[in-house]
Amino acid sequence: MSGPHADATRVLRDWRPADPQQEALRQAFLTLLDAREDACLRACEPGHVTASAVLLDSAGDNVLLTLHPRVGRWLQLGGHCEPEDDTLAGAALREATEESGMTGLVVDPEPVHLDVHPITCSLGKPTRHFDVRYVVRAPAGAEPTRSEESLDLRWWPLTTPPENTDLGPLLTAARA
Repeated sequence: MSGPHADATRVLRDWRPADPQQEALRQAFLTLLDAREDACLRACEPGHVTASAVLLDSAGDNVLLTLHPRVGRWLQLGGHCEPEDDTLAGAALREATEESGMTGLVVDPEPVHLDVHPITCSLGKPTRHFDVRYVVRAPAGAEPTRSEESLDLRWWPLTTPPENTDLGPLLTAARA
């Protein structure tokens, strides 16, 4: 076991969320990781671990969200682990850099939130994402550039995200 699988197992064994629902999810993530060597690969059809970035501006007042083309909603940046990723935090940082077009981003090494959600991802088959979410901070003056992975990319006040999103618990965790 190496790369993101070993890192995810270590990080989630060590992380102790204060919220009982987050603790229940942590246990579910560890069960998946213990059962499946391929748990961090998108080929793991029952579900796989992904890494997300709650990308905050340098002041910590705004969050960068993407209008996801497949989902059709505003979401945090992030995605699948890749073979070159050594850690989940590194995968979240890579995704944030790719999707925002910004350099000099800094990732907090400890997760802030977990989520499991059903999705039909790039394989075209229904699955679940076991999403480990990290705070990533942009340097002062950083300006995002939309990539082909997004319909739109925009800063939103951390306290007032766009309507019709379920980002409230994640953004609350990022503010803590």
